[in-house]
Amino acid sequence: MNKTVSIIIILALVVVLGIIFFGGGSDSVSAQNVEIRDGIQYVTVDARGGYFPQTSNAKAGIPTKLIMKTSGTFDCSSALVIKSLNYQNILPQNAETEIDLGVPKAGEPLQGVCGMGMYNFQVRFN
Repeated sequence: MNKTVSIIIILALVVVLGIIFFGGGSDSVSAQNVEIRDGIQYVTVDARGGYFPQTSNAKAGIPTKLIMKTSGTFDCSSALVIKSLNYQNILPQNAETEIDLGVPKAGEPLQGVCGMGMYNFQVRFN
């Protein structure tokens, strides 16, 4: 019995330390998926079993394109809906789909969701 309790405590510590040191999941904010090239801002989001990262921060006031990357995507995250753009499309299974966002305004986030409403992502413009 003492051995079982010890194993449970050790496993719990491993999980807690993993959450502390590795961020606890995919809903973290990322800046590594945003880049500016030739005056155009590109925000890249991976679509496969959800959207990653779930939250991105980008600059407002410059031309912006959303790049949706799929790689063997067969789930509902390939059915992308962006209501504010009146965009609804089935993404290809293995490709990069470019969506023109125009020149976003500060404080007006872009919200994307899968066709079933299970997965979502957001791009915040500052």
